[in-house]
Amino acid sequence: MVNRNLLRQFDLPEMELQQELEAAFRREDVESDIESWLPPEEQQFETNKIVTGRVINVIGEDVLVDVGYKSEGVIDLKEWYDEGLDKVVPPKPGEEIQVLLDAVEDESGAIVLSYRKAKRQKEWEDVIAKHKEGDVVSGVVNRKIKGGLLVNIGVNVFLPASQVDIRRPPDIADYIGRTIECKILKIDEARRNIVVSRRKLLEDQREDMKKKLLSEIQEGQIRKGVVKNIAEFGAFVDLGGIDGLLHITDMSWGRVSNPHEVVHIDQPLEVYIIKVEREKEKIALGLKQKSASPWADVEAKYPITSRHSGEVVNVMSYGAFVKLEPGIEGLVHISEMSWTKRINHPSEIVSIGDQIEVQVLNINKDKQEISLGMKQVQPNPWDKVAERYPPGTIITGVVRNLTNYGAFIEIEEGIDGLLHVSDMSWVRKVAHPSEVVNKGDKVTCQVLNVDQERKRIALGLKQMASDPWEGDIPGRYHPGEVKKGKVTKLTNFGVFVELEAGLEGLLHISELADHKIESPEEVVKVGDEIEVKVLRVDAADRKIGLSRKQLHMTPEEIEEANQEAAAAAASQAAKPQRELRGGTGTAGGQLITMPETPTESQ
Repeated sequence: MVNRNLLRQFDLPEMELQQELEAAFRREDVESDIESWLPPEEQQFETNKIVTGRVINVIGEDVLVDVGYKSEGVIDLKEWYDEGLDKVVPPKPGEEIQVLLDAVEDESGAIVLSYRKAKRQKEWEDVIAKHKEGDVVSGVVNRKIKGGLLVNIGVNVFLPASQVDIRRPPDIADYIGRTIECKILKIDEARRNIVVSRRKLLEDQREDMKKKLLSEIQEGQIRKGVVKNIAEFGAFVDLGGIDGLLHITDMSWGRVSNPHEVVHIDQPLEVYIIKVEREKEKIALGLKQKSASPWADVEAKYPITSRHSGEVVNVMSYGAFVKLEPGIEGLVHISEMSWTKRINHPSEIVSIGDQIEVQVLNINKDKQEISLGMKQVQPNPWDKVAERYPPGTIITGVVRNLTNYGAFIEIEEGIDGLLHVSDMSWVRKVAHPSEVVNKGDKVTCQVLNVDQERKRIALGLKQMASDPWEGDIPGRYHPGEVKKGKVTKLTNFGVFVELEAGLEGLLHISELADHKIESPEEVVKVGDEIEVKVLRVDAADRKIGLSRKQLHMTPEEIEEANQEAAAAAASQAAKPQRELRGGTGTAGGQLITMPETPTESQ
């Protein structure tokens, strides 16, 4: 029910109300506000067009925007997210903004607007207006995506991983947050896509720098550079357009095992220009060449026979390298390590890092080689061998080695003597030393001779006893005696029979049987025990002649056989010698007649 008394209380007279309205509409500020409420006459409401609007209010997560259409648009507050600040920055009521008209009406009949799309489209249009393919642009790397990086140059553009640098970095994510310069490779306006390359820009810059560098650089110069890569054989140094090679051998006058010991990536260096190959665009660099070579006065610092202390820096199968000072190393050959020790490998004597004393043996300055000796700083035991072991000295040693011709006996550490097979037994013919001694046996023998210059000592085993051929054997073995023995060896000319330990006689094939035989195997074999008769004992030649066929002959038959043998021998000796012949002729006579020696009377 209407309270008419209340209406009368607040109602204005009609005349007064009319005056208030006329006053309000005559105000200039009201007129200007009305104009601002109306949209510009040129603003068109077409899909995907940017229009100008005014923020009416921000309610919760919605922003109400009036673009002059019959209804306001509602935009999600998230579209005001600021990536730089990493938060949403809400617009202020009354703020004029540009928005994209996504649709004039949605399903509910409301206009659809987007602040974010309008902003991106405006940024894209600004970039396209300012830049073209081939232009250099600068931007901040935002993030890593599949295949490369996103760089913001006003809009996000794509930097492929292969185009990040001249040499692909281990991790392209290291560039995130960095401001970099790139060259635009391609602009796709339809897809709103731009591809850029930092590598192309660097390559173009390096090409210009390279031309300038090659026109200026000279051998012998000192240049500044930066280490860009390190390999096993050296380091590559960027000189500003070209990478020069700093080889490991040119890093230091001393020994460098690994380039990382001297340089590291991105290290600034001053290098010496060793060689420039302009056609191949190759430059050889050096660090050690900036200082004088320690080999320049090596002969004065390390004269031959001088002694010095050094550090073992390397051990090889043939010797050890000793550092005398940085850049100066000498070789101690394995043969110069010890006077007496038998060294199979230098590591038995020295190790890397050992401090040792050496003597300079030889210097080759051109090849930068020094021969050193370790044993020369120690007394040579061979200098007093002749004094300590004169001939006739009885020594006891260990059999160290066997050869076909004898046994080497170690008299003391590093000092060996040779026991020859001919000096092992007075009566036994020794074919190999293993018949008498074995490796490792302790043997007592006599020093026969010392050759100190050639470092040789001759030893004898049989000399430890008297020679049985000088009286013992001739006294016990007489021609005509019958003895028993064992067959030890068969040859084409006869049989060797062992009469006692170490004593053998020869049973010639002609004395095996009373009939002619072709081979000793027809009558005896090795190991047979047989009876033989002593024919002769030759003490001078150390031989005993034996016979088997004369065992059953009478003295008369023996005498007759001896006479026949003597006659045959005499007949052979009396037969005239055939004259020498030569050439292809049949005539006798000498091939060459020597002139007679003139006498004094001539």
